[in-house]
Amino acid sequence: MRDRDVRTAVLTELDALHAGDANTRVVQEMGIWAGSVRVDVAVINGELHGFELKSARDTLERLPAQAALYNQVFDRVTLVVAERHADKALHIIPDWWGIWLASASNEQPVVLAPGRSNASNPNLQPVQIARLLWRAEALGILDHHGLARGFRSKPVEALTHRLAAELPLDLLRDEVRLALKVRQGWLGDNAPQQCKMPIHANLHPVE
Repeated sequence: MRDRDVRTAVLTELDALHAGDANTRVVQEMGIWAGSVRVDVAVINGELHGFELKSARDTLERLPAQAALYNQVFDRVTLVVAERHADKALHIIPDWWGIWLASASNEQPVVLAPGRSNASNPNLQPVQIARLLWRAEALGILDHHGLARGFRSKPVEALTHRLAAELPLDLLRDEVRLALKVRQGWLGDNAPQQCKMPIHANLHPVE
């Protein structure tokens, strides 16, 4: 079982789950922490749901560090893990993460089975959510809320900290998700199974 086999199974499952849903976008290799870390698959709709994939050929060596980062950003997280890693993974990830078990035999396609339901993240960090934005997106949101004065020439880190400080968490989450849904130029945006949102011009154009 290879990583690409698990990825194909996950994308196919998500495509079926969200078929016809114009409010959902599925993105591969979505950057977090200002793009320095990437989650395998993200589903963006009324929540931000990250999917981390661990095939039978993978190890769980990086999972503790990945979990610590994902825990600050995603409303929900699901670990898609080969059955051989499942018991060990349960001791690494938090209780609110969901689990899908991946299995395959005799060169057959990977089969996914529910292992544990996910729950809402209790520890979201506003500044890390704001760091999901590109600079133009962050500035556009600041401008839309009358917060851009004195910040138009600032670096993106200053913009994200201002967003995190000035916007209530729920509003920040809404604005970030909406920006991500209409973003063009995602690294993994050529996936054939990806659910597509209509692409519009800048969400909050900077005047």
